[in-house]
Amino acid sequence: MTPSEIAFRHVPAGSITLKNARAGAARDVVLQAFQLAETPVTVAQYAGEAGNSRADRPVTPITWFDAIRWCNAASDAEGLSPAYTIADDWAFWNPAADGYRLPTEAEWEFACRAGTTGPTYGPLSEIAWTEADGVDSPQPVATKQPNDFGLYDMLGNVWEWCWDLADPARYGGYRSLRGGGWADPSWSCRASVRRGSAPDAVIDDVGFRPTRGAVGDPGATDAQGWSDVEDLARAKPRGPVPFGWTPLKDIPTNSL
Repeated sequence: MTPSEIAFRHVPAGSITLKNARAGAARDVVLQAFQLAETPVTVAQYAGEAGNSRADRPVTPITWFDAIRWCNAASDAEGLSPAYTIADDWAFWNPAADGYRLPTEAEWEFACRAGTTGPTYGPLSEIAWTEADGVDSPQPVATKQPNDFGLYDMLGNVWEWCWDLADPARYGGYRSLRGGGWADPSWSCRASVRRGSAPDAVIDDVGFRPTRGAVGDPGATDAQGWSDVEDLARAKPRGPVPFGWTPLKDIPTNSL
């Protein structure tokens, strides 16, 4: 694991409107400036395997728990404060920690758009590896054009884990994925598209991209568009619970 080889880009402070198509809701989020990795974490960066034939490709398949454990290990390796406390099947984020972590959905989408307002930050053929390219696995990072923040592969190549719960009313503890993958059609590789999966799911086209730095106070339960209180509110569907839904019943108390 070689976190020192990861290049970060500065993402300026700003605001973004996040939309939830299922709930028919929208919310405005104000963000502090933060740092985001220039590319998804590669095989070489994840495991220190520079000689691997796939060293320059996004590491996959990565579970959400794999990603946050790597973030803590990377923080330790660089003498930074680990962002996460992991307990059983849950994790707590300390927004005051200066170590590596997963971006929130608001951070991810703001960084992906890089000041643009359309579904993509450029023509997909120029910026993203998708179904149209006819490839059957992740491709070397930074081989298509970056966005205006200097970030590569924000769309296409691999889906990227975010910190947030995807839809706690319907899918319980599922976490959010953003960006689309190499086998996805164009409609799935848009800045606003959301997908969710279990945090321990092993999925071929899923990787991650870390951010780094403190964005809140010690013990805070909200930061950069994420909120424990709002997650609990979202976990309560109105009326009878539809068949097949598994609402999150509670969020464990943060032990930080």
